[in-house]
Amino acid sequence: MAAISLKNLVKQYGVGKAAVQVIHDVSAEIGDGEFVVIVGPSGCGKSTLLRMVAGLEEITAGTISIGPRVVNDLEPAERDIAMVFQNYALYPHMSVFDNMAYGLKIARVPTAEIRARVEKAAGILELMPYLERKPRALSGGQRQRVAMGRAIVRQPQVFLFDEPLSNLDAKLRAQTRLEIQKLHRELGITSLFVTHDQVEAMTLAQRMLVMNSGVMEQFGTPEEVYNRPASTFVASFIGSPPMNLLKAAPGVAEGSILGIRPEHLELGTEGWALTVEGIELLGAERLLYCRLQDESLIVRIHEEQQAPKVGATIYVRPRPDRLHLFDAHTGLRL
Repeated sequence: MAAISLKNLVKQYGVGKAAVQVIHDVSAEIGDGEFVVIVGPSGCGKSTLLRMVAGLEEITAGTISIGPRVVNDLEPAERDIAMVFQNYALYPHMSVFDNMAYGLKIARVPTAEIRARVEKAAGILELMPYLERKPRALSGGQRQRVAMGRAIVRQPQVFLFDEPLSNLDAKLRAQTRLEIQKLHRELGITSLFVTHDQVEAMTLAQRMLVMNSGVMEQFGTPEEVYNRPASTFVASFIGSPPMNLLKAAPGVAEGSILGIRPEHLELGTEGWALTVEGIELLGAERLLYCRLQDESLIVRIHEEQQAPKVGATIYVRPRPDRLHLFDAHTGLRL
């Protein structure tokens, strides 16, 4: 295991006037044994950042250290990392055992040790009954576990996950998230996990690094990112539904944006007068899509609360201890 240090990382494609910068001065310290999720929308640079750590993308500027070593000029095979991709990348003609053992055979690890490592990983991932099967005889979730097992047997210092769950259906994603959490608890290997899915990020991360257009918007625990977003981007990206961001309707000072999450608006007999424009039933709760003058906002209520009718006027009060204020020009938290 090893800590990862990212210092002033820059990635640029091309030179001169044609140059395009896709990673802008990213710095972060990831602790030994920590599970960090890099999250953001498509095209934000999260996979590029992961590939820079892996050695699959050259670094334009800055340094990457894994443990005590600066790895900028090291080949991927020299960095003591293991990567898990979204497409599994299994050999279809090999059994599960041989897929997991292949890298060790290439490295000339003794046969007895290979079997011990593969069986240990298969036990952790509940793959023992499938070791003689070919990948085509496995479900998508089982194939992804084989890919993770292949990484485990390498016994690396760092795991790198590049959107490994995006090919799975919703039920399998939830199940595999639990397996990844269990895996990290048992092995304690420093891990970087890339996803565009904020639910994955919130449930898996010990800390999360939120990216936007190549810029690190915030780096903190899921609780910190959710409860104290550093910018309007983070506030609108993290949370489902996103935070309400209001400019003028509730008397916000000029140049500021008021943020309030849907669950922190309380129904009452006075307060902001909202017109209900739509209602979404989500099992144990409902989302009320409302309008306040020229602003749209969402109110979350529980199933035991009486739902208003579409077109009705309701009154809500924001919880004063849950208000957020942002600069309207920079989007940064005030």
